[in-house]
Amino acid sequence: MPLTWLLQHGGEIIRYRTLTELAQAGAADAGVLDAARLAVLASKPVSTVVKKQKDTGVWAANLLGLAPSTAHGIKDVGTIPQYRRLLQMGVPVGGRPYKLADRLLFRLLSRDDDPGLLFEFRKMAAGDTHAESWARWVIREASCAALAEAGHIEDPRLRGSAHKVASAVSQFLRSPLSEKPFVKVGGKTILHPEAYPPSWYSVAMVASMPSLQRERAGFTERLGDYLAQPAPKKAYSLHVGKKTVKPQHLLLGDPIESDGKGVAEDVPLALHYIELLARIGALHTAPVATKVLGRLLKDCDDHGVWHPKGLRSLPKAINKISYHTFSLATESKSAESRQVDVTFRLALIAKHLGWSIEMA
Repeated sequence: MPLTWLLQHGGEIIRYRTLTELAQAGAADAGVLDAARLAVLASKPVSTVVKKQKDTGVWAANLLGLAPSTAHGIKDVGTIPQYRRLLQMGVPVGGRPYKLADRLLFRLLSRDDDPGLLFEFRKMAAGDTHAESWARWVIREASCAALAEAGHIEDPRLRGSAHKVASAVSQFLRSPLSEKPFVKVGGKTILHPEAYPPSWYSVAMVASMPSLQRERAGFTERLGDYLAQPAPKKAYSLHVGKKTVKPQHLLLGDPIESDGKGVAEDVPLALHYIELLARIGALHTAPVATKVLGRLLKDCDDHGVWHPKGLRSLPKAINKISYHTFSLATESKSAESRQVDVTFRLALIAKHLGWSIEMA
């Protein structure tokens, strides 16, 4: 794998993550690692995110916003995506941004019924117990994912909430609803109100908690099998109290869209999903994800650098769910800047799959 190339062209963030996550132990001495870490902390992408955080630990007065949305009153990317982006950018856990946000995230796992903890969902949930329950569930899932990715996997507060989430999803996977999750209401396709399918958040949580995977091996296997099946093509909505919501966070199967050759329409989403499957040991059961990975690897040159024909720009994310993972490289006009993010992700996926990774 092209680790030397990544160190040369990856910029501060990918260089640091290559040294700490992909290179063999001892490949870089403590001085080199310290310098790389300080370069990450001083980088423009990190400082841009950090300076937007309030002293309350919140970003942009919302929790889950992936992009500005006038319709939902969201002015900027929210707290949990920004927290997860700092993790992806290699900012070491334990710094001030995490300490501020952790207080809030752990509080969101509790049964605290403070209406203020609903943030962007507060207006929707006002006077509607069903909508409030739904909003707190989604917030709890997302908080679990963020805290698990930050390494709090042995904290009893997170473990308790994680097992509740896993139990709800497991019950869905065992039920007839997993095969027929929709109902017709007023001519519209609606997700059954008792269905709790996996979400991008719950899958990320499981992927970050190896102990939960071991303790609930049967559930993890069923989850992988479910995520390998094709996602339904039909559009559907959720009835949340008196509102109808488009559930962009849910996963009813493999979300990757690709052509017959395995070329993904949304490369950042495909890489994010493939990495999650690799981390829960389920990639081998997913034909679409496997085919897309094969195509991405086929487009790598003899040195392992992703180099598809006709690459004129950085792959664009269609679905904002990959905001926190893509892109990480320093922007420039060089050809390498268009290749480095995908090359790094492929190397990371290879590591999760247990493939051999060498420096040269």
